[in-house]
Amino acid sequence: MPTLLLMRHAKSDWDASYGGDHDRPLNERGVRSARLMGRLIAGADLIPDLVICSTAIRARTTAQLAAESGAWGCSIDFESGFYGTGPDTVLTLASDAPDVERLMLVGHQPTWSMLLQRLTGARADMKTASVAVIDLMIETWAELETAQGILASLHHPRSYFGSEWDENS
Repeated sequence: MPTLLLMRHAKSDWDASYGGDHDRPLNERGVRSARLMGRLIAGADLIPDLVICSTAIRARTTAQLAAESGAWGCSIDFESGFYGTGPDTVLTLASDAPDVERLMLVGHQPTWSMLLQRLTGARADMKTASVAVIDLMIETWAELETAQGILASLHHPRSYFGSEWDENS
């Protein structure tokens, strides 16, 4: 049974100098959160075999920092179709993934919360740098568009740092 990890990009920097929304970088807290989540994923023995990530700077940086901090050693592919789209498009694009056991998709709200609900029936807010772990009832990624699954776990950086995380960052 394949496992899908949905990761929302970490906290972005609205005050930074950047061109369009696609180019918005992470803020300091976002960098720390991405690194933390990379280590947590590794520590939970959930390292993905492949990451497919939005091309937006904040998503790319999140995936790269998480993979580096967690020593994942997997490939990160970038998919422009993950930016500014809905769940149907994401599922269609991800259904072309190669035969891997654990796939991570890195992208944006509100699409990631909608994906989570569509695949599991669970309603959860995919806060920045959150990772949802979904056990799917499919044999191959080609079946992803009609897949059903179970939300095995949901990890938020704030859960590991406490409520002061927002206030002191």
